[in-house]
Amino acid sequence: MKWKLPPKIKIYEALGSLGDGRIEISGNTGKVYSSSGQKFYAVVFDPEQKSIMANDNGSYWQGYLGYPSIAFLMKTGIIKFNSVYSEALKGIAWKDINTEFENDFGKTADYVHEMLKERGIASSDFLEEVDSIYGQIEKLDLALLGSKTKPPQGY
Repeated sequence: MKWKLPPKIKIYEALGSLGDGRIEISGNTGKVYSSSGQKFYAVVFDPEQKSIMANDNGSYWQGYLGYPSIAFLMKTGIIKFNSVYSEALKGIAWKDINTEFENDFGKTADYVHEMLKERGIASSDFLEEVDSIYGQIEKLDLALLGSKTKPPQGY
C-alpha cells in the first residue's frame, strides 16, 4: 500500500520543523517534535523497501505522507531542499495556526505567505521550492512500513 501525496502545507510544516531544529535522527529512525514541543512523532524508514511510517495525524487518519516523514526525508538528504526556506519558517506555531483557521490549509498557506513576505521571501520563489519538493515526494512513491500507529495525545 502506498502513501497518498500530502497537502502542500505539510511541506511548509516539514521545512519549519527543520528550521526549528525539532528533528533527531538515529540511523533509519527519527523523532520529530511538534511545534509546541510537547510531543514527538516517531518515524521509521526502510530505504531498501522504499517504505516509511510515522505516527502523525495526517498519516494515521488521512493516509497521506505527513510532515514528520517529509522532514525526516529532508534531514537525511533523500529530499533536496533549500535551507533558506526552512530558516524563513522558523518559530511558527503550526498547531495554533491550523486551529485558528479550522484546518483550512488554504487559509493557513495564505497566512504563512504573508509572514514569509514580511521576512523578505518572495512567494513565487517559495512556491517553486514547494513544487520541487512535492515532485520529489511523488517520484519516491513510498509505501507504508508496517501497521499504522496512533498519534500521540496532547498539544
